[in-house]
Amino acid sequence: MLNNLQHIAFIMDGNRRWAKKRGLPIVMGHRQGAETLVNIAKAAKKMGLKYMTVYAFSTENWQREKSEVDGLMELLRQYLDSSFKELQENKVRIIFIGEREMLAADIQAKMAKIEAESANNKEVTLCVALSYGGRQEIVAAAKKIAERIQEGLLKPEDVTLQTVAETLYTAGIPDPDLLIRTSGEERLSNFLLWQTAYTELYFTKTLWPDFSAEELKQIIDEYEKRERRYGQS
Repeated sequence: MLNNLQHIAFIMDGNRRWAKKRGLPIVMGHRQGAETLVNIAKAAKKMGLKYMTVYAFSTENWQREKSEVDGLMELLRQYLDSSFKELQENKVRIIFIGEREMLAADIQAKMAKIEAESANNKEVTLCVALSYGGRQEIVAAAKKIAERIQEGLLKPEDVTLQTVAETLYTAGIPDPDLLIRTSGEERLSNFLLWQTAYTELYFTKTLWPDFSAEELKQIIDEYEKRERRYGQS
């Protein structure tokens, strides 16, 4: 069992580099990365983790070459029909966060269906950030709060940290205890900017398609040796 560790966030970086190193089409890297996600989600569930949030597709990713984006969207369709079904059967609750209105209507429908069908799975929640940006999430929350004030449902002086947290996409989900980024990059890249204020960070040079349950266990072992201070000296 895990000690005081409920939620791990992952920046799943390195799919493109993994494919290029092997002389493969970029979409093959994303395909292998999707399989790694399923394996890690299963492993995390066995370890007793309650929440996983993964950065699957950022708002900035829409700016990539159309052929790559189209390939990613087709791959997403396939995995919504197959791999996510497998996770549901493993009692994983699946939710999606982000600007889903930017996604094709059929993809949005598949996402809604998965969320509804897995809603009663209680053992572990997998939160998938699709068409997601941390700054965009905060702006969206600010707009919702402003609308409530304008409608007379909330006073400006009553806006608190909790008010904001309850208006974010991740409302009801505890902030990540640990964030893992693969591929050697050491930045947040507009991911969970509000939620990671006191999150422990871990960066590994392993490319996401090569990330394993064994490495996850090693990282968790190191995390449990750290002293979390939540901004206190």
